[in-house]
Amino acid sequence: MDDSVTIPKISQKKVEGEKIVALTAYDYSFASLLDQSGVDIILVGDSAAMVCGGQKSTLPLTLDEALYHCRMARRGVQRALLVADMPFLSYQVSPDRAVYNAGLFFKRAEVDAVKIEGGLSVVDTVRRLVDVGMPVMGHLGLTPQSIRRFGSYSVQAQDQASAAQLLEDALALQEAGAFSIVLEKIPKDLAKTVTKKLSIPTIGIGAGPHCDGQILVTYDMLGLFEDFRPKFVRRYAELAKTIQAACARYADDVRKGTFPDEQESF
Repeated sequence: MDDSVTIPKISQKKVEGEKIVALTAYDYSFASLLDQSGVDIILVGDSAAMVCGGQKSTLPLTLDEALYHCRMARRGVQRALLVADMPFLSYQVSPDRAVYNAGLFFKRAEVDAVKIEGGLSVVDTVRRLVDVGMPVMGHLGLTPQSIRRFGSYSVQAQDQASAAQLLEDALALQEAGAFSIVLEKIPKDLAKTVTKKLSIPTIGIGAGPHCDGQILVTYDMLGLFEDFRPKFVRRYAELAKTIQAACARYADDVRKGTFPDEQESF
């Protein structure tokens, strides 16, 4: 029996009330571990710019870099749905350019879907992508590629007008053919309303418990990335401290001459 996660299976989870589990991966090793753990969706996020590249935002990630991370992750994924985050300026210029660039992710990295940020401004692009057979995940609320406009990573859609706009954007993305929408850092009651209004799944990150699924940056969830810690992140491990301690023990053994020992030598 094929247990591969597909777009229809993701859609069915909402119908059946089964929560969707998503995490990020940027290379073969992590993608393989996440895939084996039973994660439904693996997002090769543009967050790679920050957690892998040390950048202050997601904006510097290039198309070639994103494709490289996707190709590495693809080799580790056997069953989960692999989604590529399209980086800044890879889809905003025009629908035609978006179709070409998105096609590179499907052709060169063999992803299952792409994710783009924005509402009404990208609806035509979403429709074009879907029309040529490229599944699209939307992204509303705090959209990190718009950080220069927001000015900070604060909670979005907190007043009535912006909340109404977000709902309108979500319905427009659904009508354009998006198969799901990430809701990032918005009030939980708004996320609940949007989730109920939509027939497609919502995936929350800092959007409360009422979304159809949840996603976190894996480096945050595992305690690997220590530059900052968002309120919405629950840490299931503190691997940065574990790794630092292990490396310190290794360095100590090397300096003392106790590694390698007789059994570790030829």
